[in-house]
Amino acid sequence: MRWTGNVAAGWPAIGAAVLGTAAVAESAVRTASRPDIASFAALATLAMVAPLALIRVWPGTAAALSASACLLGLFLGAFPPAAGLVALTLLYITTAIRRKPWTGLVLVLPFAAYAVTPVAADQPGGRTLAVVLFAVTGLAAAGGAAYRARGEAQRQAAADQAVQDSLLEHIARGERARIARELHDVVAHHISMIAVQAEAARLTTPGMPPEGAKRLVAIGDTARTALTEMRRLLGVLREDTASAPISPVRRPQPTLQDLTELLDEVRDLGSGSARLIVSGSVAPLDQGIELTAYRIVQEALTNARRHAAGAAVDVELHYRPDALLVRVRDSGPGRSAGAPGHGLAGMRERAAMAGGRLIAGPGPTGGFVVEAVLPVAKGDQ
Repeated sequence: MRWTGNVAAGWPAIGAAVLGTAAVAESAVRTASRPDIASFAALATLAMVAPLALIRVWPGTAAALSASACLLGLFLGAFPPAAGLVALTLLYITTAIRRKPWTGLVLVLPFAAYAVTPVAADQPGGRTLAVVLFAVTGLAAAGGAAYRARGEAQRQAAADQAVQDSLLEHIARGERARIARELHDVVAHHISMIAVQAEAARLTTPGMPPEGAKRLVAIGDTARTALTEMRRLLGVLREDTASAPISPVRRPQPTLQDLTELLDEVRDLGSGSARLIVSGSVAPLDQGIELTAYRIVQEALTNARRHAAGAAVDVELHYRPDALLVRVRDSGPGRSAGAPGHGLAGMRERAAMAGGRLIAGPGPTGGFVVEAVLPVAKGDQ
């Protein structure tokens, strides 16, 4: 592995040596009938290929040296060999990738200038060769610049995606904190009722054996301990910030019975008609399920006002034996394609924490639909 790494690190020097040997051999064959320029052609060829060894350190300087040697050879009648063109192309591509885009343009201009000089016109095939060199170097620089731009776009897209993911994660954490605050009330109520009922059963049951009374006392103590621990872990989420000028209003957590008031508020805001459709065997559900369903409907109505102002909205509650189906659909234009909104992320968090699932997207006949399925325990109905 170390040997392979050394070869990879030293490929510019190896490539320069291989291409230089091939270029000198080709130049010797071409100038065999012109001994007066043979030595100069060989030196120009080496000067054109040798800068390839510097491609990792100074790609722009190496490309300029190679182009200068090529142009000098052209003015003196020594056309560049194929190996020299390969080295020149590699240097231009690398320069365009690792340097500013205008660097490649500057390096291409000398070949454009050579194409219109009298020297190119006087040499046999000189004008054609000049056009070929201009095209090759121009395409190499353009290809390198395009590769660089593509890499920068990918890095920018990755950075934007990372920011978006971080923002969504932050929103999700905030939503989890709000859910925890709300469920704190629900769970605390149930645990308090366990403690109260255990104590009441101990005091009101005549003739209870001492062991039974002891067990009821243990149940009450365990419930109170659990309540204390829960408040220690989650109660901090309810504390007001020190900078809050006004204490928040304390009120009972909403239930599905409060949906009518919520829809009345939507109508009063003039955001379009809103109606509630209920089907199935209606029965009180677990407080956590009702709270989750209410919050999902509340957020869906907020999104409808924001993205489909003035559209009609239907809120549907379908009571099933094992689940509650909540569907909110509007008659608006439908949400445009793109990243999911923060409201949808919060609704999904709520549905997932209740053991359910939520889907959202354009409706089959237009508009936007939010649908949640929340599991219901058999004892809830």
